[in-house]
Amino acid sequence: MKFFVDTAEIDQIKELNDLGMVDGVTTNPSLIAKSGRNILEVTKEICDLVSGPVSAEVVALDAETMLAEGRKLAKIADNIAVKVPLTWAGLQTCKALSDDGIMVNVTLCFSANQALLAAKAGATFISPFIGRLDDLNLDGLELIEDIRTIYDNYGFKTQILAASIRTANHMSDCAKIGADVATAPPAVIKAMANHLLTDKGLAGFMADVEKAGIKIL
Repeated sequence: MKFFVDTAEIDQIKELNDLGMVDGVTTNPSLIAKSGRNILEVTKEICDLVSGPVSAEVVALDAETMLAEGRKLAKIADNIAVKVPLTWAGLQTCKALSDDGIMVNVTLCFSANQALLAAKAGATFISPFIGRLDDLNLDGLELIEDIRTIYDNYGFKTQILAASIRTANHMSDCAKIGADVATAPPAVIKAMANHLLTDKGLAGFMADVEKAGIKIL
């Protein structure tokens, strides 16, 4: 499973990228606003930093303006994936951009029907939002399973990009289901390394090291 990091903070992306933990980056208007940077400037910097897909989202709501924005964003770098919402206008934009050979990430997906439409429109990625479904007491992981089944049934090449990930358990659950990609904030990716028994075992080792006076350097 590929790891995309969901942030527009350059330092956080660089830290994870240097460890080989970044296969791509996802951004959205909220993350861009949080970074305090110009969208074109920060997106270009991210694209120069990582080799994988970098999702940059349009902000228009109508298809004509979305398409113009998408084409402008795509000119930033070859690894841009234009991010469009899963609306009818977004699907129209997806079809036009994908026909031009531009990667498209269709976002804000909350149903298997929506995912099926995005695949038919040629989406490179579909982004089902796990956490936001969980917030409504619905099963976000079940949606991932349903999309996986549909895509496998018909050989769709659209990659399932699990989004709105809130916990480390979400990451492993998505991997078991077969999501192609999971995008998560840096803190969630780092939390995957944590385990109470690891901490407990390490504390025991260090106590023995101190007691025995063991030194390596």
